[in-house]
Amino acid sequence: MQQRLDYWKTEPALLKIVLELDTAVKQSGLDIGLVHLVKLRASQINGCAYCVDMHSREARRDGESEQRVQLVSAWRESPLFSPRERAAFEWTERLTRIADGPVEDEQYEAVSRHFSKSELVKLTVLIGVINIWNRIAIPFRTIHPVVDGESRAA
Repeated sequence: MQQRLDYWKTEPALLKIVLELDTAVKQSGLDIGLVHLVKLRASQINGCAYCVDMHSREARRDGESEQRVQLVSAWRESPLFSPRERAAFEWTERLTRIADGPVEDEQYEAVSRHFSKSELVKLTVLIGVINIWNRIAIPFRTIHPVVDGESRAA
């Protein structure tokens, strides 16, 4: 598989704006571990290998355990995540799958029990930003780094 287009080279000014928004969300005061895990969960749903790889590595680099990183995709079945993290994952899944229907009052109320209004805006923008990155990386086939000795490709 080959990358289809170098979007950074093609539209650097536009991508810089997306990166600035991403940076602003990371610096917004949300827990950095939560930021990584939310990005990882959305990227898993969207099937973005580049972003799954990146956010898994960043989460581990910033202190997340291998077990928690591995179990993000099965968060409902694992006791490793706090009620606040579970609310964030539920919100992430709902907003990432926005085409499935409206965001119901019950869903909003559930996440609002764990996040202030300000935090909820930050979380929602975070989810939007990672979905933007996924929607850029996937169609242009952005390839994640391959660690020496890890490839099984022929």
